Amino acid sequence: MIRHQNAQDTVVRGAWLGTLALFLIHGLVIAAWVSRIPSVQISLGLTNAALGFSLLGAAVGSVASIPIAGKLVSRYGSRRVTEFSTYAFCLALNAPGLGRNAFGLFLGLIVLGASAGMMDVAMNAQGVLVEKHRRQSSMSRLHGMFSLGAMAGAMAGGIVAGQHISVGWHFLVASVVFLICSVPATRALMESPEHEVRSRETQHERITRMPKVVWALSGIAFCILLSEGAMADWTAVYLRQSFAVGPATAATGYAVFSAAMAIFRLIGDHVTMRLGNVRTVRNGSVIAAFGLTVAILAPTASWAMPGFAAIGIGFSVIVPLVFGAAGRVPGVSPGAGIATVTGLGFLGFLIGPPLLGFVSQLVTLRGSFGIVLALCLIAATLSRFLRDAQSAPGAWDEPSPIV
Repeated sequence: MIRHQNAQDTVVRGAWLGTLALFLIHGLVIAAWVSRIPSVQISLGLTNAALGFSLLGAAVGSVASIPIAGKLVSRYGSRRVTEFSTYAFCLALNAPGLGRNAFGLFLGLIVLGASAGMMDVAMNAQGVLVEKHRRQSSMSRLHGMFSLGAMAGAMAGGIVAGQHISVGWHFLVASVVFLICSVPATRALMESPEHEVRSRETQHERITRMPKVVWALSGIAFCILLSEGAMADWTAVYLRQSFAVGPATAATGYAVFSAAMAIFRLIGDHVTMRLGNVRTVRNGSVIAAFGLTVAILAPTASWAMPGFAAIGIGFSVIVPLVFGAAGRVPGVSPGAGIATVTGLGFLGFLIGPPLLGFVSQLVTLRGSFGIVLALCLIAATLSRFLRDAQSAPGAWDEPSPIV
């Protein structure tokens, strides 16, 4: 019995480490692309509107792949889908670098977005599975690893851009390195138990009967992830256009944002224990709104950097906390609640970049950031609905083991 328990603990520990690594790799791949957006825009001669159109390709690809990913996870389990989608995502990094105009970039980003969406759904499903076996909150730290990857990838991308290395070579080398690193991580993942496989009809029925609190949580996730997507794709462009900085400095803005988010996600569980879910989400939204105000009104790039840090701090714990709350809504199964909130929230992440691109063509990129500011205030207002999720029984029925 003890030997069996030790073997099970080893499997869970390996899956935990593997999932941490995959969240890190996901952030690295995204940041590799994001850090070179200004270079791609210049090399292709794209206006902000044309770039916004191209960025819409990632949204199209992801929206198309998310329901497919859900069906595949239900049929084959999160391990197999995570393994396939991770390899595809690493290789798809090369697709945007092959575009020779706005439409070619659009098609490349469809490929990148489709693989990103599938990996995001699958690895979050694996994260929920690992969290269940560990019997303790883990999502904040998993998302913290994504932010660490985004920070490291942005910094590396800035260095590469500063050395005037071509986008094609950058993406090719990075994709190979990420692919090699992902192999041992995916091999350590856990198989989904058979009882977690649900039919298409059951999933559809559950989604149509979601209570108001789930839609409110989805609204928070939509607002914050839309804002995160906007910061990811437009921070570097904003610094370059507004302050005429070089490519290395432009990439630093997103690195600062990601670093602040990563640090506070790693301590997010302790913050939430002290403040509670409602105050954590509300305060985080207000802090992010303050940071946006600083970044918008900054006279120089140096003054904008603290604003980006404050935005990262404010956003840091909100999404993992909302995902967790979606799994504790009375009368709703954890899987159905998390799937709904994750899907609608990720849709916001994809809509944000093209939305700001189109709005910036009508006003300015600085002015378009006002949309993100408004969304932060909406999220702060919706935070009161987390009380309904908090009233549910604890997420775990047994004491948390040390894993």
